[in-house]
Order: sequence, then structure tokens, then C-alpha cells
Amino acid sequence: MAAFQARFDNFLEKGRKRVMDERNQFRMNIAEMKEDQRHKEREIEILTLKSKTHQQTLAKEAQETSEMQNAISTLKSRRDEQIARRDALKAQIAEVQQQLAAKRDAQRQHARYLDSHTRVNNPELAFWQDYLCMYIDGAGLNNRLKFTYTHINDRDWDKEAWFELDITSEYRIISMKPKLEVDEIESALDLVNDQKDFPGFFKRMRELFIEALK
Repeated sequence: MAAFQARFDNFLEKGRKRVMDERNQFRMNIAEMKEDQRHKEREIEILTLKSKTHQQTLAKEAQETSEMQNAISTLKSRRDEQIARRDALKAQIAEVQQQLAAKRDAQRQHARYLDSHTRVNNPELAFWQDYLCMYIDGAGLNNRLKFTYTHINDRDWDKEAWFELDITSEYRIISMKPKLEVDEIESALDLVNDQKDFPGFFKRMRELFIEALK
């Protein structure tokens, strides 16, 4: 009986030990599983953060690429505008240069014309200057002359009247003193532009000034 009791107690002790060992092993397995789960969750968090960071980087790069393309497009548009403006300026400069060349050529031709007529008409011009109490000065420009009349007012012999004549191509009166009516000026200019009647023109201008000062 004592031997049986001893074997039975030994059996129970071994059973309790086995149960305790299995329970401890189970707890260890549970702890390891929980630790593995925590590691997995941490890895998932890290991967999620990396994925989010990567997406943000891609979005930023896409935005920078779009901004760069817009900047390039703007620069191209400005370049095209500058090229168009440069070409327009070149065309304008060429046109102005042609106009200046044509004007200089016309001035040279007119100067030759005046020079050829001056040699012939100098005695006649001197006569009309004395006859009409008129003298001629330069007006500060190569293509302008100033004509001044004296003794045009019976009450004041020192009073003068004058006009500046543009002789570039068609004769034009640029300024005068005293002022005359436009239609009277155009009528007088017709004498030189249409009829080449310089004496008649000088005489008519003196008459107009005398009338204006009455």
C-alpha cells in the first residue's frame, strides 16, 4: 500500500510538473507571439511612413516638374516676344534709314538745284531785296530760310515782319510774325510751288504783312 501511494504521488507530481511546464511553455509562446506581433506592427508603421514619405516626395517632384515646365513655357513666350519685338525694331530702323537716305538724297538734289539757280538769280534776288526792303537769314537748319521785311508800317518804320520757309521739297511756311490767315498763306505759296514765281511770292507776302499790321 505504501509503495502504491508512493508511485501514485510520483505520478501526480510528474503530472503537475508536466502541466506547469506546458503552461509555462504556452505563456512563453504567447509572449513570443505578442512580441512578434509588436515587431510586425512596428514594421508596418515604418513601411506606412516610408510609403507616405515616398508619395509626398513624388507629389513634390511632380509639382516642381510642373512649375519648371510652366517657367520654361513662360521663358519661351518671353523669348518669342523679344524676338518679334527685335525683328519689328529692325524693320522700323531699316525703314527709317531708307527714309533718311531718300531725304538726304532729295536734299542734295535740291541743294544742287538751288546752287545752280542761285548763281543765275543772285543779281535778281538782290534787286528784289532792295525793292521790297527784305533780307534773308538762315533759320538754324539747312533746309530753312528766314525772310524779314522792314519799313512795313507807316507809323513805325522800325517794326518788322518775318516768316520761315521750309525748302526741303515743296515750299512750306513754318512760322511767321505777325500771324496770317491760312488760305492767304496757301495762295501765296502757290506762286512758288506751282508757278515758280519767287518775285511774286515775296511781293505778295509783303502785302499780306502790311495788311495784317494796319
